[in-house]
Amino acid sequence: MNNFPSKETVERLRREYPAGTRLELISMDDPYTKIQPGDRATVRDVDDAGNILCEWDCGSSLSLIPGVDEFGVV
Repeated sequence: MNNFPSKETVERLRREYPAGTRLELISMDDPYTKIQPGDRATVRDVDDAGNILCEWDCGSSLSLIPGVDEFGVV
């Protein structure tokens, strides 16, 4: 079973969230992170699995997962 997004989906995410895009977290289902709703990040890249690689203003580098995490463009 393949859980990876299609190449087309990854390319769409890369167009939608290019490096430098600012994002704000709405919600994340991760009990181990200190990142909170309202925290902001800068997109570094989108990897081949469709994860949005972020540099958070708080210093974290936790990725966002589209369809799992809720976030918006600032």
